Amino acid sequence: MTFIHPDMPAEKDVKSSIHEGGCLCGAIRYRAKADPVALTLCHCRSCRRATGGPSVAWAVFPASAFEFIAGSPVRFRSSPSVVRSFCGTCGTSLAWQHDARPETMDVTTASLDHPDDFAPTCEIWIEHKLAWEALSASLPHYPRSSRDSEPVAQG
Repeated sequence: MTFIHPDMPAEKDVKSSIHEGGCLCGAIRYRAKADPVALTLCHCRSCRRATGGPSVAWAVFPASAFEFIAGSPVRFRSSPSVVRSFCGTCGTSLAWQHDARPETMDVTTASLDHPDDFAPTCEIWIEHKLAWEALSASLPHYPRSSRDSEPVAQG
């Protein structure tokens, strides 16, 4: 069963159902032949360490509609149940997949060819957020994953 995030708009302003992206050096390219089922901005320590950024935006696609079309990424098990994929040449972080959710593939939004089409609909793992990074007042905020926690009150 594909997970549809409750904060995902029913009709998204995405120009097509085929979305491509890749790494900085061009060695790795990927394609998703479906629209995302969730769009998040993650503040967890693991994502921050893996990318070097204060937070990471993710577009979550059905895994059955996702493929690497050029090159082969390096895969790294960053925790017992998570595999991260990145370019072995330039180091670009590309994807994240959880063993318990093999039906989805999270792709770093900034590695998509048109990242502006994939604005986050919620912020997750805010209990790990860096003190100096501001949260968006217009998005729901989750202490941990939006799959297993309720949004916190804004105000």
